[in-house]
Formats: sequence, C-alpha cells, structure tokens
Amino acid sequence: MRPVKRKSPDADALGGHLCFAVYSTGLAFNRVYKPILDRLGLTYPQYLAMVILRGEDGQTVGELGDQLFLDSSTLTPLIKRLEAAGLVTRRRDSEDERVVRVTLTDKGRAVAEEAKCVPGEVLAATGRTPEQLGVLERAIVQLRDTLRANAA
Repeated sequence: MRPVKRKSPDADALGGHLCFAVYSTGLAFNRVYKPILDRLGLTYPQYLAMVILRGEDGQTVGELGDQLFLDSSTLTPLIKRLEAAGLVTRRRDSEDERVVRVTLTDKGRAVAEEAKCVPGEVLAATGRTPEQLGVLERAIVQLRDTLRANAA
C-alpha cells in the first residue's frame, strides 16, 4: 500500500480563501512569538497589553479593551494575571470609582522595557523588510476596519 500524498491546504479546497491565509499566518506568527514571550513570562495578549501600557501608562480597562478589541470579560482575567505576576496594579479612578485604571509596576516597566526586543526578533523571522511589512500591515488594517464597519 502506498502512502497517501497530502496536498498543501493552499493547493486545494482552502486555496483562494483569504480568511484561511490570514488565520494560518496568525498561527505561524504565534509559533514565532511563543518562545520569545516565554522568556518574558507573557502570553501574546499580555504582551500586547504591556506594549500599550508602556506607550501610555494608567489607561482604563475600557481603553485597553478598545485597543485590543477585547471585551471586559476577556480582558479582566488577563489583567488579573498580570497583576498576580506583579507587573501591573489596578486602581479605581479617584474622580469616577466605576473606572479602573491599570498601571505598570516597576517590575512591569522592566519587563516592558525588555520586551522592546520582540519586534526585531519577529521581523527577522519574517524574512521581510520593515517597509514590506508596513505595506502589508496597512492593507490588513484597512481590510479589518472595512470588515468591522460592514459587520456592525
């Protein structure tokens, strides 16, 4: 009996499905990010939250959720895990106690600083130039924004 030769997904039924190309590329990115982020003790969503806070500390949970496209039921456990790791603190806003602000701790700032190496390592793994990736990112963001507007 001879072994069954499997075709690449792009060569058969899934070829021409842009959503599969984006999905499978996301999986490939996850494989690149995982060992890098494991060194920092972060998951990918935690890394993104840390990047956002490194850019502007003291954001509200709502502001973080808007930027990450996550609702509070997903974001709150993520923030609680960052807090348990000693990377962030959560505090009620002094002007509006319904609002919770998230702030990096000293340890969190150190990890966020160390995480500055991540984009360069990922860039190297892509085999593309920053300019090539910039064009691709702009096209994907434009597509995402159009899809979100049409799904609303």
